[in-house]
Amino acid sequence: MTKLKAGDKAPDFTAKDEQGNTVSLSDYKGKKLVIFFYPKANTPTCTVEACNLRDNYSELTDKGYEILGVSADTEKRQTNFKNKFSFPYPLLADVDKEVINAFGVWGPKKFMGRTFDGIHRVTFVINEDGIIEKVIDKVKAKIHSEQILE
Repeated sequence: MTKLKAGDKAPDFTAKDEQGNTVSLSDYKGKKLVIFFYPKANTPTCTVEACNLRDNYSELTDKGYEILGVSADTEKRQTNFKNKFSFPYPLLADVDKEVINAFGVWGPKKFMGRTFDGIHRVTFVINEDGIIEKVIDKVKAKIHSEQILE
């Protein structure tokens, strides 16, 4: 699991969003960035989490935050997820898991008594200088924006 912590420099990355646009950490230089990693588009908890960020998007942007969602889903699946729920922020289609691995959120998980490798639900709050200010590894999907702002 992630070894990144508050005070660390955020790993540089480049990936495609749901529309095929190239997105890099450097695009957000001088801005505060929230990167939330979620296991799979259109699943119940991931939907609740992403919708909470959508519903509180203006409050987050008013405080200067940009938002990026990341999962290993394809561009098509990310597009469907974004369109279905009208998300105002990009969703990265990290099929090769380059961003996921760079942030260290891929690893063993337990679900219903079995262990498997997958994406851990972790959020990173990154400051204007590319330094991680906060790592939220116990994400509460229904109140996720509150966790970011506290």
